[in-house]
Amino acid sequence: MTAHDFALTAFRARCGDHNDLAMRGSAAVAAGLSRRLGIPVEQVGSPEPALNAGWKTELDAALPALRELADTYERLFRTGRTPLTAMGRCSAALATLPVVARHRPDACVVWFDAHADLNTPGNTTTDFLGGMALSGPAGLWDSGLGDGLRLGNIVLGGARDIDPPEQRLIDSGAVRLVPPGSRIAEDLRAAVAGRPVYFHLDCDVLEPGTVPTDYRVPGGLSLTDLHAVCEVLAEHELVGAQIAEFEAPEDPPAVPEPLLDAIRPLWDARP
Repeated sequence: MTAHDFALTAFRARCGDHNDLAMRGSAAVAAGLSRRLGIPVEQVGSPEPALNAGWKTELDAALPALRELADTYERLFRTGRTPLTAMGRCSAALATLPVVARHRPDACVVWFDAHADLNTPGNTTTDFLGGMALSGPAGLWDSGLGDGLRLGNIVLGGARDIDPPEQRLIDSGAVRLVPPGSRIAEDLRAAVAGRPVYFHLDCDVLEPGTVPTDYRVPGGLSLTDLHAVCEVLAEHELVGAQIAEFEAPEDPPAVPEPLLDAIRPLWDARP
């Protein structure tokens, strides 16, 4: 795969935002990827002021842009492209992952995030849409955007802020967790077990302060850890990737270059 096989998308709409910073962040990440890969950016959605509201209000407001994102993914998969998407918030995965599951049911979703994001409207304690970003595609609740992702095709990476219902899914063996630590790359290789990969990166999986994020959960990955993880993922067929939760304040401006350096194996290793 060459860089030109990637289809680069920037999802710019609000989608469960506490603030406006990740809408700017998705543009910054997409622009950085465009410079490095020499490919254009297709924008989906337009920034609007954050609502900072409950999950239902947020989902209703985001649905038009999320449906546009799902349609974009349908087109890319139908034409044999590999989606590479910068998105503001993880909740945009409600649109992308059902399409991935439909077109590539053989692929595992490698979800690197400080949180498991497997809560549902019935058990959430925060009323936060982002905390349900993975459970909707997995069919644990009906987001209106589809499902089809099998729990056995989910590999959580680096999660450490896990709620009791999510922990029960892990303890039962329904979902695989690769915890942070010195063995994360080796453990990830074993968990993926040679399968094709769709990679989701929430920047809060990193140690707080590494890059600007909304949530700050101690005990995260270093950029060196992330680079090692991406080297492992580059050993597998990459069916797509999405990068979320990079916040870009206006002053001083946040630069995603160290983050993009860390994930460089995703495209450098492609033949």
